[in-house]
Amino acid sequence: MSPRTLLVTTVHWPSTARLTGAFAGVGAHVEALLPDGHVAARSRFLSRRHAYRPLFAAASLRRAVASAAPDLIVPCDDRALALVLDYAARNPRRAAVVERSLGRLASYATLMARSDFVAAARALDIAAPQTVQVAGEAALELALSRLGFPAVLKVDGSWGGDGVVIVRNLEQARLAWRRLAFAPSRLRSVARAVLRRDAHFLQAALHPAPVAVSLQRFVAGTPATSAFACWKGRVLASIHVDVLETLHVNGPATVMRRIDCPRMEQAAIRLAERFGLSGLHGLDFVRDADGQPHLLEMNPRATQSCAFAFGAGHDLPAALAACVAPALKGARALLTENPVLALFPQEWRRDPQSGWLHTAYPDVPWDDPDVLRACLEPGQPTPDRRDGPGLPEALTLRQAVGQ
Repeated sequence: MSPRTLLVTTVHWPSTARLTGAFAGVGAHVEALLPDGHVAARSRFLSRRHAYRPLFAAASLRRAVASAAPDLIVPCDDRALALVLDYAARNPRRAAVVERSLGRLASYATLMARSDFVAAARALDIAAPQTVQVAGEAALELALSRLGFPAVLKVDGSWGGDGVVIVRNLEQARLAWRRLAFAPSRLRSVARAVLRRDAHFLQAALHPAPVAVSLQRFVAGTPATSAFACWKGRVLASIHVDVLETLHVNGPATVMRRIDCPRMEQAAIRLAERFGLSGLHGLDFVRDADGQPHLLEMNPRATQSCAFAFGAGHDLPAALAACVAPALKGARALLTENPVLALFPQEWRRDPQSGWLHTAYPDVPWDDPDVLRACLEPGQPTPDRRDGPGLPEALTLRQAVGQ
């Protein structure tokens, strides 16, 4: 039996396309709820695309679930996670598939609130910087007097580095809090919807959501992340990496080095058990000068590292799909022996002349040429293919896709 998997995304991240190929590669039947123009719709591994309409998001998901009849639902961004949780609340008769996919649904209120999550992690003896919610400028000043400078202001529900500001004095903190704590005016949201061609801003203008801001003690160091698959509170597979480059300050990783880190692994195990988690999840850390990881926050949904194939115990889609269909063939072949990976197209877009493109494993979707083609930008340099099987070493990216 091929487990029926429904990927859900509301943003145009290429990681959803890679996850499509990853689940198909372990024998799953993959469908996806995607916005118009999403690169994953071009994937040869996608069995069916369901249309996501931002102004009718709940109806879009409801129709997709009814049509796909999934065994697993995999949210691929924070807005998609909120949409899936809302679907379960509104459709109690169909909530079982969401709980099978995500685990204990009551846990997500804590997981999605930064200050509550960090408090829960600290209670599990996981190293994490103190984080408090601030409801006003008086509360902000009190929290800063305790945590000191620099500090980090964060908005619940933000992602990709948006809604995160490092502040180094009281004036910066006040200005940042005022900018983060109040929803944009309706006029500004409408203007954003038009300029960015994103109807989510129009939705925000019609139904502004409450904003929760937290303050976190700053920890100097370098970023690191974990991705893990779990089932009913038990971690099945995990991948831990140090981040070597990011798309922008506080942004998503573009180059990463795979590592073994017992403390990061233990954090995933404790959190999965504490919250009764199932599905794919990610953790963000910062590694201090002594090399110790400090947990900053959780992404309780699939992250861009989840699609990698690093063998048994480190192939997340294979481990999760096998919980629904134990007869599946198991983990995929090892992606590469090179511990350093340059993500495609992220590192190419960050710096077309990046030295990492010559030393790291180029994580290019050679097996999904339409996705590869869709990710290319006009004039983008195309490095030689080095590690992929079946094509000459000198074959360039554009030659591979017939350009």
